Amino acid sequence: MMIASTLSVNSDRFNESIEKLAEIGQIADGGVTRIAFSQEDIAARNLVHNWMIEAGMNVRIDAAGNIIGRYEGKQPKIPALATGSHIDTVPNGGRYDGNLGVLAGIEIVRTFNENNIRLQHPIEVIVFTDEESTMIGSKAMSGTAKNDAELYRLADGTPIEESLAKIGGNWAEIGTAKRDRTQIAAYIELHVEQGGILDNLNKQIGVVEGVVGAYRGIITVTGKTNHAGTTPMEMRQDALVAASQIVLAVNDLGKTMPGKQVATVGKFNVFPNATNIVPGQVEMSIDVRDLSADNVKNLIAKLEQQLIEIAANTQTKITLKPYLWVDPTLSASEIVKAIANTCNQLGLSHYSLPSRAGHDAQEIGRFTDMGMIFVPSIEGISHSPKEYTTPEQCTQGTNVLLQTFIQLDQHYSKTNK
Repeated sequence: MMIASTLSVNSDRFNESIEKLAEIGQIADGGVTRIAFSQEDIAARNLVHNWMIEAGMNVRIDAAGNIIGRYEGKQPKIPALATGSHIDTVPNGGRYDGNLGVLAGIEIVRTFNENNIRLQHPIEVIVFTDEESTMIGSKAMSGTAKNDAELYRLADGTPIEESLAKIGGNWAEIGTAKRDRTQIAAYIELHVEQGGILDNLNKQIGVVEGVVGAYRGIITVTGKTNHAGTTPMEMRQDALVAASQIVLAVNDLGKTMPGKQVATVGKFNVFPNATNIVPGQVEMSIDVRDLSADNVKNLIAKLEQQLIEIAANTQTKITLKPYLWVDPTLSASEIVKAIANTCNQLGLSHYSLPSRAGHDAQEIGRFTDMGMIFVPSIEGISHSPKEYTTPEQCTQGTNVLLQTFIQLDQHYSKTNK
């Protein structure tokens, strides 16, 4: 197929669009603050909306506020091949997280349109709403959003009904945003890695195995507050001593079992937190992630047994209360294969790895085939003004996405017959 070996995006135009979008919400140190539903976010959405139209797409906004640009295929009635990401940022974030995936999709459509190329499948480029906080856009599209507006109230107290209305959405009709496999055959998201693996290994492309599942909980250790000078060591019920052993146990969870799991204590509060008092209580968070849901559950079961032993040895009471469980989403094998094949055809080195950060792809993969392409984050830095991926790396990732679309168009055309 001629276009599979010759077609590539306009690198200068593409990277110029990255810089242009970064100007909206840019602050003094070069970072970008474009919080979902803010004036900056709305301005960025308007710019991207216009770029989609100029690229030859029909554009609509669904009830969740997702912007959906559609470039029709030769067979407009078959399911679309979709891509995209988000354009909202964390406070003082970077210019690549999320934005790269959206702008890559637009650039691919520009390239097809100016070369008078249409695939068999329609192409959809999606800007998902509020990925950095509520993920209301991708959750509504996957049908996993809860029918409780209070769950999606913004941090400043703004109701989700008001927020969605500002961007053309409608909470009262949120159910209409749900899609299924008959509408989207596959979703492939290009993203910066947001970690240092590709950069450290000097690999050009990451072929994502899936987005990990996550367990989060709060551990509370209750001991006995007492005088630090007058209480003998053997008579103490020191909550901090017990908590310290738990921190080491959690760290070992991420290292002692085979697999690619990670385990972290990230939050730690000591009470009463005074120099001359034996700590009476400690609260800490735990975060355990892996591609295998069973492995995460086994790790937590192992930790629970260790907590019983630590409590007995330190004469403390220890409780573990879970507050979050997110199921992992594995990449579709056919998409993984297509990405790897494309890298080989383009002469780009690649490496298979999981995504340990959440993405919109995790939700979309709950109802259709999903895959992700990573490009390096220099020094592994993300959610920071120092976030950087070179123009060449951005272009390489976009060309991999383009060629993967061409391969998958052939694959899913066969499966649709």
